[in-house]
Amino acid sequence: MNRSCFLIVIALCAELSNGALFPKDSVCFKNSLQPNNILKVHCISDEDNLGDHLLSPGQSYNFSFHESIFRTEVNCGLWQGPGFKYYALFTAYDGGVIIHYGRKNFWEAREDGIYFTHDSTPPKLKYTWSAHVLSPTH
Repeated sequence: MNRSCFLIVIALCAELSNGALFPKDSVCFKNSLQPNNILKVHCISDEDNLGDHLLSPGQSYNFSFHESIFRTEVNCGLWQGPGFKYYALFTAYDGGVIIHYGRKNFWEAREDGIYFTHDSTPPKLKYTWSAHVLSPTH
């Protein structure tokens, strides 16, 4: 009987460590730019390169994951404008020391920058757009 209890405890610990019993965390991006202004989103997590996603105005892109006990970080780049000239590079999710279950990070691209919220409060401006500087060719 002791061996069975031990195996059950080990199985539960393994399940808890990968977060399968808890809600996933998520990151969401919304394109709230002017009409015809496509938003390109590219994110890289500790474990995955999520690739490019092109969003028309009004469209959203989101993904979810179980946070790691070793710290989860998701870094993203957003590009917009003619030739994707304007961009912002930032950490879209940083798990830090405390594991969060069901945390939702919401990012909204607007003309003046990138807005953020993770709860029911209105999004606040977090990053402004930078522009690619093209050097003249000789």
